Amino acid sequence: MANAYFSDLLSTIADRGRALLGRIEWPTGLANKSVDVAEICDALLSGRGEASGVAMAQEALDRYRGLADDQKVEFFNALASKYGPDHDALRRAFDAWRDNPSEATETDLHFQTEPRRQELFRRLNRAPGGTSALVNMREDLLDFRRSNPNHAVVDRCLSHLLASWFNRGFLILRRIDWSTPANVLEKIIKYEAVHEIRDWNDLRRRIDPADRRCYAFFHPALVDEPLIFVEVALTDATPAAIAPLLAETRDIAAPEKARTAVFYSISNCQRGLAGISFGNFLIKQVVEELSRELPALETFVTLSPVPNFVSWLRTPAAAEAGVDSSLLETLEDPAWAADPGRADALRKQIEPLAAEYYLRGRDKGGRAADSVARFHLGNGARLERINWLGDTSPRALRDGAGLMVNYLYDRNSIEANHEAYANLGMVVASGAVKRMAKAAKPRLQLSMASSN
Repeated sequence: MANAYFSDLLSTIADRGRALLGRIEWPTGLANKSVDVAEICDALLSGRGEASGVAMAQEALDRYRGLADDQKVEFFNALASKYGPDHDALRRAFDAWRDNPSEATETDLHFQTEPRRQELFRRLNRAPGGTSALVNMREDLLDFRRSNPNHAVVDRCLSHLLASWFNRGFLILRRIDWSTPANVLEKIIKYEAVHEIRDWNDLRRRIDPADRRCYAFFHPALVDEPLIFVEVALTDATPAAIAPLLAETRDIAAPEKARTAVFYSISNCQRGLAGISFGNFLIKQVVEELSRELPALETFVTLSPVPNFVSWLRTPAAAEAGVDSSLLETLEDPAWAADPGRADALRKQIEPLAAEYYLRGRDKGGRAADSVARFHLGNGARLERINWLGDTSPRALRDGAGLMVNYLYDRNSIEANHEAYANLGMVVASGAVKRMAKAAKPRLQLSMASSN
């Protein structure tokens, strides 16, 4: 009720703001609608009145939305080259601090180091719908940044502000169920990134039964736009495969008898907020919510995909661990998973390699090679179990050789696990995973001996 009231209040303010825009008299030189976005941004930064500032912010965002991609690139080029700090003012502030070090001169020096583009983004955010528009702008920026390295300085400013505006204190946790408004449910279907939701019936099977839960984070400035959501199954034990959880026909378990909560899908919804982590807060708060509702729950675990494993099998590190071209050729034909003989032969090769991949595989930055592992290990989970043919969908076979992984969230060891990974790069894993990795050692040693 409170959240709905707040959303209605924001909508009312936005509607009045739009009505105000039509009554504002534009400053001299900006009444000509041929002026470009950068000129309006210059005027916006000139420090005019609040009302005209809102109008110019709205006009700048409207003009930006109408730009072609090449024009947007030029706009970001301008932000990178012309909207940095005022170097003369920065030099004066530095000289003042050097001559008279004090809290006042230090504070002034700090403010003078801030790029002008950062203040521009703050003023653009005053427009009705400004936050949403800036999230969408960053989505464009992430696309263009790949071929325009100079845009990185713009992204640092915008992502810094978005991280502040979307910090945990502003996020609202809502349970998603069959009574949730249809426009939100449509977005859950659209944004599901792990296990495709095929239709409304499929969605209902995931959120309506008594032994299923779905939770999402929302932000007051993005009304009815989920930021991230997690789907949960309440079960008796830790599952090894996704198909039974998503089956069209299954027995519904009594939630009060469940002992395990399974996080089987976590999806980020806003590409423009990439790099701003919500998942850690979401999992911890959902664990708290479920623990209060169902105190008999003992185990909190994921059933996670393995999106980078097959790619790793093609690396020199995997070759040292015993991977050869024949294994890779076999994996290219997904029919192997339906052939018990071929699947059993591959299992003996792949499981030890998978354990090696998780325990010692690293990306170029020295982090865990698997992107999902980085997320859960960084959150303090333990690598609990590697599940053979846990997902036989085409994408899972292509990316992860059909493997799925359980990460255990043990509330008594989350902090210690997080510290071990964050400070030492250590992958905290169960004894079963460590024993599985030992089978890869002889091949690794043989490969190293033959190369000497």
